[in-house]
Amino acid sequence: MIEHIIPLTMVVCLLIGIFSGYPVTFVLGGIGILFALIGGLPFAFLKIGVSRIYAGVIENWLLLAVPLFVFMGAMLDKSGLAQNLLYSLERALGRKRGGLAISVALLGIIMAASTGIVGASVVMLSTLALPIMLREKYKPELAVGTIAASGTLGILIPPSIMLVLVGDILQISVGELFLGAIVPGLLLGGLYIGYIVFVALTKPNDAPVSTEIPAEGSLAVALLRDLFAPLVLILTVLGSIATGTATPTEAAGLGAICAMILAAINRKLTFQTLSTCVRETGNTSAMILGVLVGATIFGMVFKGLKGDKMIENAILHFDLSAYGTLGLLLLLIFVMGFFLEWVEISFIILPLFAPIVAGLDFGLGISREQQLLWFAMLVAVNLQTSFLTPPFGYSLFYIKGVAPPEITIRTIYRGIIPFVGLQLVGLALLIIWPDLVLWVPDATFGK
Repeated sequence: MIEHIIPLTMVVCLLIGIFSGYPVTFVLGGIGILFALIGGLPFAFLKIGVSRIYAGVIENWLLLAVPLFVFMGAMLDKSGLAQNLLYSLERALGRKRGGLAISVALLGIIMAASTGIVGASVVMLSTLALPIMLREKYKPELAVGTIAASGTLGILIPPSIMLVLVGDILQISVGELFLGAIVPGLLLGGLYIGYIVFVALTKPNDAPVSTEIPAEGSLAVALLRDLFAPLVLILTVLGSIATGTATPTEAAGLGAICAMILAAINRKLTFQTLSTCVRETGNTSAMILGVLVGATIFGMVFKGLKGDKMIENAILHFDLSAYGTLGLLLLLIFVMGFFLEWVEISFIILPLFAPIVAGLDFGLGISREQQLLWFAMLVAVNLQTSFLTPPFGYSLFYIKGVAPPEITIRTIYRGIIPFVGLQLVGLALLIIWPDLVLWVPDATFGK
């Protein structure tokens, strides 16, 4: 028990440091170095940490996909393609009750498969769709909930930055992760659309028929034209990975080039656009990779102080079944999502939880790699809730930042409750039927 005091104090200091508002990168790295000294770890231990950072971050070819995917998403966001697609979907579905909300959910799915950046998707959907939905007398809670949930699909549906990082942390194939995320992503999108249909049928005034529907030209031609660009991007990235033509990093490069070409076709590729996208890419990538450096130091010291054994002993103390242990781990991640970002949770928790899950026997008859792939997808769906759960759900603040004054933060909180519930339903389905995750990668790679 005494040997656990230092790593337990380390966790408490981490939480205090995060809530202080100080940059997470420096909190993680600083606490790691401080407790390495307090715990009496040798100086050579820190030298090993420097080598691990150099090999795991600076020389890591896979992590080059992060800025490339960020740039691809930023370029697509500035290209104006989403606005045209929303108008076409609205024309196709607007004459049905709840059709506008379904259009927003479909646009969220399509853009998630094209960008992979939650912030850009949520802000874009809020800017484009929220004023229209409020003008059409949609219930504000349904409007903001649909936008927030649909926008967060970008963190799950490939190409997803989170899956790139999770694959690197767990040392599993990012290509298989991308393919394994297709069904779960579409499942969540389908649950959102099903809920919207249910609301439209049971509470017609909450999801009315649209009254102002654009009607220029042929609908079929407009849909084909506006779907062409995102489909090209999706096929370029996922198609090249699935066929083995390109690695995830090379596919990210192809996607970045393709996004620039599409922006040029749409006459949006200007110097200002390029400059803005590069600046956004630098800021986002620096944040993610900076946290990775700090988390590497923190995790290495935490393990050096036997913190991983402390967590393993605490979980084994409950003497739960394999599924009980999995449920406990996912519950801990869900609760942490109320207070921490997915980046911090991924880098700190996954290296500690993965060995525990890998050693469990679920009686599924699958390999260790498949079990980790399944667990990674469960974590990814679980972490998606962290964007919607107060008090620190980032999607909620993205919406509040661009919403009109009458949309209060309380309205936003009420609006996301059903969608968080749907995410948990989707998580439960993936636990019950692992094949929802494993079928596509197994069929693709012939396992």
